[in-house]
Amino acid sequence: MNNLDFLHKDFFSPEKYAKMVKTYQQKNDPMGWFDAIYQSAKGDFSKVFWADLEPSPHLVAWLEKTAVQNPRKKACVIGCGVGDDAEALAGFGFEVTAFDISQTAIDLCTKRYPKTTVDYVVADLLDCPKSWHEAFDVVYECNTLQVLPDALRENARAAMSALVAQGGYILVSCRSRNEGEKEDEIPKPLAKSELEKFKTSDNLCEVHFLAYDDAQNVPHYFVVYQRARALNHLSHKAL
Repeated sequence: MNNLDFLHKDFFSPEKYAKMVKTYQQKNDPMGWFDAIYQSAKGDFSKVFWADLEPSPHLVAWLEKTAVQNPRKKACVIGCGVGDDAEALAGFGFEVTAFDISQTAIDLCTKRYPKTTVDYVVADLLDCPKSWHEAFDVVYECNTLQVLPDALRENARAAMSALVAQGGYILVSCRSRNEGEKEDEIPKPLAKSELEKFKTSDNLCEVHFLAYDDAQNVPHYFVVYQRARALNHLSHKAL
């Protein structure tokens, strides 16, 4: 794809974006388009159309209220984009691993934060290093599941949950929809039944649930799940 201007923040076309994603899905390459988003910015992280250029306020609010009691607390950011959420976690004292399937996204992060303590790496959620299994006290997932087709969502969700350490948390932020609605949208928002599988399939406990509309009146969920600790539960302040 030679001309990516329709993905650039200044010229973004939702219709052309949705058509591109569908084209990749139809040729059985459902994640092949991610790098194009970052290539379209032409080296300027501020021109990535889905980058807010600030950490999630819900992530920050949760971090301010929750005491993760681990002297070497570790966090993982899934699909880290241009790094805002990863840097916020680092600012709260976490050893952060932030990954994206896009090499261009990782290049933008390291250029944007040349003195960062975050370990920015290229990785595929569906093929993570074995050393990451149950390795993180906090895992942050924002808007990754919603851009995947139904055929990948089950495995992707399970892969996310597998990153959470005993006593650790996964924070899930996404667009939301009612059951049976918006089935053909791109991105396709998550129904609550999909989120329930973090509990029923992955054996995590829901500790916080928020349904809200963003500044553009788009419905969202922000949900926190915790993996039980075998002996002593990780203490935390009530939300």
